[in-house]
Amino acid sequence: MAVWDLSVTVEDLGADAPPLTLSVTSDLHIGGVILKLVEKMQMQRDWSDHALWWEQKQQWLLRTSWTLEKCGIHADARLLFMTQHKPLRLGLPNGATLRLRACFSSPVFHTIMGICQVLNIRHPEELSLLRPVEEKKKKKDKNSVEEIYDLTEVPLTSVSRPCLYNGMPAHFADSPQTEAVYKMLSISLPPPNPEAVAKLYRPASVVDKAHINSRWLDSSRSLMQQGVQENDRLWLRFKYFAFYDMEPKYDAVRLTQLYEQARWAVLLEDIDCTEEEMMLFGALQYHISKVSQSEPQTLSSSAAMEDLESALLSLEVKMEGDSSSASEMLENMTAPELSDYLKLFRPKRLTLKGYKQYWFKFQDTSISYFKSKEESIGEPIQQINLKGCEVAPDVNVTGQKFLIRLLIPAPEGMNEVYLRCENEQQYAQWMAACRLASKGKSLADSTFQNEIQSIRSFLAMQKTNSGSHGNAPATDDSINTHSLVSPRYHKKYKAKQLTPRILEAYQNLAQLSLTDALMRFLQIWQALPDFGMSYVVVRFKGSRKDEVLGIAPNRLIRIDLGVGDVVKTWRYNNMRQWNVNWDIRQVAIEFDGNVNIAFSCVTADCKIVHEFIGGYIFMSTRSRDKSDTLNEELFHKLTGGHEAL
Repeated sequence: MAVWDLSVTVEDLGADAPPLTLSVTSDLHIGGVILKLVEKMQMQRDWSDHALWWEQKQQWLLRTSWTLEKCGIHADARLLFMTQHKPLRLGLPNGATLRLRACFSSPVFHTIMGICQVLNIRHPEELSLLRPVEEKKKKKDKNSVEEIYDLTEVPLTSVSRPCLYNGMPAHFADSPQTEAVYKMLSISLPPPNPEAVAKLYRPASVVDKAHINSRWLDSSRSLMQQGVQENDRLWLRFKYFAFYDMEPKYDAVRLTQLYEQARWAVLLEDIDCTEEEMMLFGALQYHISKVSQSEPQTLSSSAAMEDLESALLSLEVKMEGDSSSASEMLENMTAPELSDYLKLFRPKRLTLKGYKQYWFKFQDTSISYFKSKEESIGEPIQQINLKGCEVAPDVNVTGQKFLIRLLIPAPEGMNEVYLRCENEQQYAQWMAACRLASKGKSLADSTFQNEIQSIRSFLAMQKTNSGSHGNAPATDDSINTHSLVSPRYHKKYKAKQLTPRILEAYQNLAQLSLTDALMRFLQIWQALPDFGMSYVVVRFKGSRKDEVLGIAPNRLIRIDLGVGDVVKTWRYNNMRQWNVNWDIRQVAIEFDGNVNIAFSCVTADCKIVHEFIGGYIFMSTRSRDKSDTLNEELFHKLTGGHEAL
């Protein structure tokens, strides 16, 4: 075999060092090249994290058994020998910046798994990395130095659930510095000052919201392949709004960072909410920051107790599984009945008529309605099956408005129906019944009463305690109301007008523990109509104008930009298949009932849309009975492009 020269630049020798030249033959494997390189350098050190990067092809040569010929490498190849793990600056959901070592050679999905292991965040599949929005103001660089929390010295662990020490993972307990980092990760930061919020970028329209989704990194390619350099800044965010198995005891960091992301979404008006909900969010933030600053966070409990608890939990799951058939028999025997007069309204019909009163009857997972109670013996006007439908609340307690919005799947999209209840009692029962029915459960289900209870407590929080003003702190100097609500309300109200309203809402939740308050904040956020929507500007096949595609955990929606309204809704569980034509960058989806849609993406790459859809399908495959290990291969099959095949 002919011998030829291959030049390799070694990162560790410095930027100005000339490349090293090796004499090689085409049948030499990559491992042999690395061996020759190390022998030639004669530097005593650990080279195990080093690998070769092929600059022209923008790819890592990680298969050390492949020969140069098989890789297609010739004498003109520019190779770099460098570490696979490099420092990265991570912007966290709470606004803090963290410096840690991340893997630049494996697919981003795997890199995130490594990052989440260090930060002690379970279910890393829900998060991803994106490029930050450019900062416009560069004037005040002289005096403000960004504080960076450093974790580059922390070794990358390979344990899935790290051992806890004093309630935190052992690798954080090494020094006071790392303990401070864990505290920053697991305890919510105090509310930001209003000036800082006002300076931050706020999306003004759905199109603005769509631009952020063009910044997600590709999960199936490495950081290096996507042009990310050492010490670059990226954001770590929750990308898929399907939060699985939230366990406050193990998920201190995950819960806090998710709360921070939700809080910023509310403050920066990324998600719309009513004024009443904003006051409630403000009160919860005030309570959370008050509690987390006053009480020391003791997360620790003895290891033996934890083992016992997890053993009991798995036993409970097994027992539940065995007794299901018996409980089903009991269910069918004693199903409670629910029937009452409610008002009905269909917004899509082109009529000016408002709500009409009918007699409603709930059976299994369906609602039937009749003209009156007397006629309920005969045939109903219509029977609506709620299985698989969407249920959204539209409530204003002070205004005595109790609406249940139902989106019912139909072949051509979704039909919208509003039910109006008279009072809280009626609303709590019917809302609970609708929620269970949408999951395919009947009224006999054991969770029915719990559901009613949680809806009632939710309504109680929105009530204003007009009678208890006497003992309410009329003003609290420590409360900076403008940092608890979005800038729109800074303009609308003065701080002294907001304070009593937030304190009024606060009285209903002053007794909540920190964990309960965080969970309650997330519950209210998840109940907002636009929750979990990621927008992309697309152009549908055959259309001449840009429209917006909203991608949610369970459906796709089409928004007409002219009107700003949802024109169509398609659900994933009616989806037969989706394909991407990578040459013309077009996504085509086929649904049941011969419904086909196709679109090209305007603001984001079609790989991002493909990954969102595949990612949500992947999230829906997770279940308790499967093992805790993450099926990385399935994720790449569902989200990878043609490179993955």
